[in-house]
Amino acid sequence: MEYTYQYSWFIPFIPVLIPMLIGVGLLLFPTATINLRRMWAFPSVLLLSIVMIFSANLSIQQINNSYIYQYVWSWTINNDFSLEFGHLIDPLTSIMSILITTVGILVLIYSDNYMSHDQGYLRFFAYMSFFNTSMLGLVTSSNLIQIYIFWELVGVCSYLLIGFWFTRPSVANACQKAFVTNRVGDFGLLLGILGLYWITGSFEFRDLFEIVNNLIYNNEVNFFFVTLCALFLFSGAIAKSAQFPLHVWLPDAMEGPTPISALIHAATMVAAGIFLVARLLPLFIVIPYIMNIIALIGIITLLLGATLALGQKDIKRSLAYSTMSQLGYTMLALGIGSYRAALFHLITHAYSKALLFLGSGSIIHSMEAIVGYSPDKSQNMVLMGGLTKHVPITKTTFLLGILSLCGIPPLACFWSKDEILNDVWLYSPIFAIIACSTAGLTAFYMFRIYLLTFEGYLNVNFQNYSGKTNNSFYSISLWGKERKNKIQKKINLLSLLTINNKNERISFFWKKTYPIDINVRKTTRPFITITRFGITNTFSYPHESDTTMLFPMLVLGVFTLVVGAIGIPFNQFNQQGMDSDILSKLLTTDRNLLHQKSNNSVDWYEFVTNASFSLSIAYIGIFIASFLYKPVYSSLQNLNFQNSFVKSVPNKFFFSKIKDFIYEWSDNRGYIDVFYVISLTYGIRGLAELTQFFDRRVIDGITNGAGITSFFVGEGIKYIGGGRISSYLLVYLSYILIFLFL
Repeated sequence: MEYTYQYSWFIPFIPVLIPMLIGVGLLLFPTATINLRRMWAFPSVLLLSIVMIFSANLSIQQINNSYIYQYVWSWTINNDFSLEFGHLIDPLTSIMSILITTVGILVLIYSDNYMSHDQGYLRFFAYMSFFNTSMLGLVTSSNLIQIYIFWELVGVCSYLLIGFWFTRPSVANACQKAFVTNRVGDFGLLLGILGLYWITGSFEFRDLFEIVNNLIYNNEVNFFFVTLCALFLFSGAIAKSAQFPLHVWLPDAMEGPTPISALIHAATMVAAGIFLVARLLPLFIVIPYIMNIIALIGIITLLLGATLALGQKDIKRSLAYSTMSQLGYTMLALGIGSYRAALFHLITHAYSKALLFLGSGSIIHSMEAIVGYSPDKSQNMVLMGGLTKHVPITKTTFLLGILSLCGIPPLACFWSKDEILNDVWLYSPIFAIIACSTAGLTAFYMFRIYLLTFEGYLNVNFQNYSGKTNNSFYSISLWGKERKNKIQKKINLLSLLTINNKNERISFFWKKTYPIDINVRKTTRPFITITRFGITNTFSYPHESDTTMLFPMLVLGVFTLVVGAIGIPFNQFNQQGMDSDILSKLLTTDRNLLHQKSNNSVDWYEFVTNASFSLSIAYIGIFIASFLYKPVYSSLQNLNFQNSFVKSVPNKFFFSKIKDFIYEWSDNRGYIDVFYVISLTYGIRGLAELTQFFDRRVIDGITNGAGITSFFVGEGIKYIGGGRISSYLLVYLSYILIFLFL
């Protein structure tokens, strides 16, 4: 056991071998390295698998022995200053290490096929491995200054990965926005670290917590200053975990490749802020104001993220706002002191959301077979629909992630979200009502994503198909823009595409189907070829992804099914008072941070009552989404597909107003970005222009005016002078006095 802990410092540095080897290969053997680029996926997965096995072994040791291991060595030391580096192994480190490595391995396997067509394949895997190194170094850090170093490395990797396709202007803007927004939080984090060092004289967690507790208890420190330092520390977590008001970078970060979204924007990097708050919770918990602020930021974020996701058209941005909302639940749990529930939801959400992002990548690839490489089209849910029969495996795994986020048992997020909701009821009924309402909104927008993507018909121009000749399959939304006149235009366009060839009518509603080989992603499968006005168009079916993309999705689907078992609250304490579920056993050394209502096990009646309430809210959200976005079958001759309930004038006016408000709120991102542009961008630009005017007109004007005035006065005196020195001195002194007066 001691041997395992002794060499645990290797954990962060094992994946860094990949970017080093790729760099050496490109330097010494560039042609061979580029030609054999696909071989680098295997060592990347292998090295991260070694780290995963090592992390799992450490977690088993934590469960069996329940103690913390820390090893430090001096890096800089003198009479006044000492800086030590080291590694810390505790339950929080074990949980985060397993989370990073398991999701990272699956994303790397997925990326091998997803990025196979990209010229930056080697650069992608180098960035990914370096990011894994930075994240593992962050969670194993033993002090604040070491956390800050790896914190910045994570930010650099995020900048590089978001801007991977940097030649696109939207991508360049997105990575710059993410970098600048995170710098705001990181500057606050640095101020907090320096402030606490000034108070305590130490960066080490244990010393820092103990000294601050003693100073506050004995009233030997300015409480306002300590609170301010803690607030600065929390600002770093706000930016990194996309919490309000520094959340604006996350939806734009979806411009990067989808595996990036699955790894750093769903499971790991955005979890770094949660990790920081959890690591510093012994400090925050003795400052009630900070705990209240953390809870308040969490409740605002979870509600804001859910409302902004309601009307999104881009599938990845919808999932990004969902990530923001779910991390708000985790932050809320930390703010109310529910340490166990927060970590539990962090785990379950990471696997479920990684599954959804990888599923969205598979959907995007299937759409690219039809619309080509165009993010505006291939990621637009309005243009999707009817994909169920073409991507059945993706649909099944995606649905598991959807149901998990909705909180449907026995999937993973049901157990963790239900535990958070129960603890919030004990903390504040107002917060609990908001959190429960947001759970209903989550079920609504997640099922909206599912219905728009997989049900109905493929709503791409000239690409409508259902496998039937007489019926069309429409996905009608009462909040959408589908109306009778637009449907009539679609029917007219379809009739124009009808061709007479030897007295045979060929329509797009073709009965013939083509076999789809799920193992061949790049094969073109023609749907139908039409020649009109001398132009030949060949269309393709959507198709299932390659096996190397489906395997990680299936594994994550299994995790989504079973990972909730590690924290099921039944018989939380056995007869000897020991924890019986895996998560609580792992967190035994953090017993002082665990938020427990009592030492009794959760009984069936209490559990069923609480679960019934949360499930009712989730099913209401699913029902409303199914009602508003349900697919409606309609004949080509019968366009009367509008529901009679919606046809009534009062209801039509009511739903129209709701639709307009929700879509405007969502499309404008809650007007928060607009506020930042007006107040910060325009404000800073206006201040710069005012400063430039003051500098050129006032500062330079005084200097230039003095010189010009002196010139003209001298010239005037030259011509009117009478040779009397006293007169010259009088004029000179008068000029000096006037100048000084001005």
